[in-house]
Amino acid sequence: MENASLKNYLAELICTFALVFCGTGSIIVNQQSGGALGLVGISFAFGIIVIAVIYIFGNISGAHINPAVTIALMVAKVTPKIDALFYILAQISGAFLASLLLKLMFPENLTLGATLPSGELLPSFLMEFILTFLLMLTIFGATAHKDFSSVAGLIIGLFVTGIILFAGPVSGGSFNPARSLAPAVVSGNLNSIWIYFIAPTLGAIAATFVWKVFTFEKNKIVQ
Repeated sequence: MENASLKNYLAELICTFALVFCGTGSIIVNQQSGGALGLVGISFAFGIIVIAVIYIFGNISGAHINPAVTIALMVAKVTPKIDALFYILAQISGAFLASLLLKLMFPENLTLGATLPSGELLPSFLMEFILTFLLMLTIFGATAHKDFSSVAGLIIGLFVTGIILFAGPVSGGSFNPARSLAPAVVSGNLNSIWIYFIAPTLGAIAATFVWKVFTFEKNKIVQ
């Protein structure tokens, strides 16, 4: 990958802003409307936004949208370290802009769509680790083959929808440190935030090493 430029970082900021604004916004709207969207509606809100930003910005920045994905791609030596740093800063900035705007729009909402474990911490940690591991494998698999290039965004977005449907009632279904950090900080719900840093990042990195086992040529790991 060539060194990124300002347009790459701006794309990542917009991607992550869109994810957090529309995704966590759907959680807020669901709460405000007495459950009008439900878990299915929230899951599709996240998944559809992922599909959209991949097709809009995928050819610009790769549409990582997620610090855990960026770190995994850095470990895989796809994304240079300096670019990974600025990608993560852009992602976090986009997420905070979204959460601050949602706070302005819905000042009485207590969580702003933050991810909170529903019970014991271990099930949430394992859920976030395992499903981010599978998400990263899906990203590698969908983007490594030219035959899938036209539908990669659809595959990844639908997978995100499915795992949020599964994990939402347990961990909140984050798989993304930026998505969890911003609403947690802005709303003041920081008790379990470490789960959503460590578990997704370790899961994504683990997927990188597993993917290398299945690929014989280094250049098969692509964005």
